[in-house]
Amino acid sequence: MKARLKTRTVVAAVSAASIALVGFVAVPAHADTRTTVVITESNPLSSLNPGTPDTNLVTNTDIGYLVTAPFWYYDNKEQVVRNTDLGSYGITVNKVNDFEVKYTIKKGAVWSDGVPITAGDLLLSHILNSSAYSIKAGLGDPNGNTTPAFNSVNYGGPYDTAVNGLPVVSADGLSVTVKYSIRVANWDILGPSPFPVHTLVELARGDKGLPSVSTANADTAQFVKDFQSYNTANLKKYGNVWSNTFNISAVDSSTNPLLLVSNGGYIMQSAVTNQSATLVVNPKYNDGPALSGITTFIFKFGVADGSPSAQALSNKEIDVYDGQPTADAVASLKTLPGVTTVGYNAATYEHIDLRVGDGPGTTDHYTGPFAASGGQKAADLRRAFLLAYPRADIVSKLIAPINSDAQVLQSTFVLPDNSDYNSVIGSNGSTIYSGTQAKRTATALALVKKYYPTAGTATPINVNLLFGQPSNTRRVSESQLVKAAEAKVGFNVNITPTSGWSAHLSENKWDAEFFAWSASSIQQQGNCPNFETSGGNNFIGYSSPVVDAACKVLSGAAISHADELRLYDQAEGAVDRDAVSLGIFQFPSVVAYNSALTGVKPGPLAPNIVWNYWDWHF
Repeated sequence: MKARLKTRTVVAAVSAASIALVGFVAVPAHADTRTTVVITESNPLSSLNPGTPDTNLVTNTDIGYLVTAPFWYYDNKEQVVRNTDLGSYGITVNKVNDFEVKYTIKKGAVWSDGVPITAGDLLLSHILNSSAYSIKAGLGDPNGNTTPAFNSVNYGGPYDTAVNGLPVVSADGLSVTVKYSIRVANWDILGPSPFPVHTLVELARGDKGLPSVSTANADTAQFVKDFQSYNTANLKKYGNVWSNTFNISAVDSSTNPLLLVSNGGYIMQSAVTNQSATLVVNPKYNDGPALSGITTFIFKFGVADGSPSAQALSNKEIDVYDGQPTADAVASLKTLPGVTTVGYNAATYEHIDLRVGDGPGTTDHYTGPFAASGGQKAADLRRAFLLAYPRADIVSKLIAPINSDAQVLQSTFVLPDNSDYNSVIGSNGSTIYSGTQAKRTATALALVKKYYPTAGTATPINVNLLFGQPSNTRRVSESQLVKAAEAKVGFNVNITPTSGWSAHLSENKWDAEFFAWSASSIQQQGNCPNFETSGGNNFIGYSSPVVDAACKVLSGAAISHADELRLYDQAEGAVDRDAVSLGIFQFPSVVAYNSALTGVKPGPLAPNIVWNYWDWHF
């Protein structure tokens, strides 16, 4: 997805939609030489910028990965691989309280519009990750109630905690040196990633087409000047462009080409809202692994998880299916001639969150049944809701038929396929929610009856649940199980699905929300961004001194593995005691693809399937 500058989890908008291949772009089924790959995505493209809270979605980041060549990427073994075609980076000062890393762009690297990539293109990353910079530049406090000019999901991470001053640009304009106040953990994946900053200047100016290289170079220099001088007026204009202008779902001949400038292997050619996106080879690509023969990627959105997808694969209408099918669908996929079906463990998990405070950027105030301002009553109701939540029922009925080893999650900081999982769940407080469902439901009912004596025979507490789109049949089934289980203890759960649900995660009208996080990197800080007060993924207004204290250490200097696990337990224990979130299940992931397509090697971290797109060929 991307240039990841902190541990980040991406909203996985998984769908089990049942729709036809509307507007399908046909490709030859039996051509001697195929150079086009058609790949499915469950949900549609909503933005060309996956870096804001509302656009941090799997589809956006998968497509974004193909148009971005950063300094590093993860392989399917969760190992960091350096992209030496873009440049190099390494430690230049290594002291406990003075730690510096230098990043150098390889001379000759260019954007798809022919403009040279320079150190200036690395500076936007600092703005997107540094709360101190945002505040000093007058762009807004990312930890406040007002959305900052650059509405980035990356604030609050290790970079934010440890960076010291501005990155220093070298005299030749090809390097930047990032200075930290501590020997920061995971330094090799924290640093900057290139972004064509000349396009921000041009879009803010109202330009409608690609400028000359000389003009673009001058615009890059203008951005650097504005960055270094904290030019609030200009930076706010660039922030508006970055946060909003890229939020489009359709691309055609009328689209401003400044929105499509790329340094990855491909460049967006066209997109049809809710249907498809087509990417073609970037002719200027020279700063990533060499491509192996695929000239066009076509992403199809909303392809059904059942027989339609199997039939489309069998007919060679699609080449790669990556979804969340039923057990019957998996069995069907495995019988198809010429189709390879692979199951794998993705670092993606479903979870339920309860709102306790105001969502980031909201101007109203949350006063629902779970509000922290409601004191012990609200705490008891949250605990009751989570106790009654039918996690085991969801797993046994919806997930176990696909993966017989599926289990209810007792931790979200560490997933079951991690060797530390059993150790963590033994100390993280998850036993609060253990025992049989009958026992949990009885405990929940007793808590609710303290305040609502008719609970059990009536449902006096209204809960608005945000969970997905109407077409998402698995989540509709999930919500129905939730409604029935929660009614037994007095909750009347509104399970009306919501189109475009991910854009509503911060809204105070929702008392509860379930969806999936898909991890994009592995860092010492773990899932802190989801729960710490300043976390970029904290949509529910949760604030805990215990969590913040643990996360402050986790987001700082490197610590021992034992201390890391201890702090995970400390943070997750607070989350469990405060009754604000629970994991439900780890996704059973399946990819089926045209056996003639070589190079598909799904990995656990997002972007799970396309991480090595350059190796793909027929």
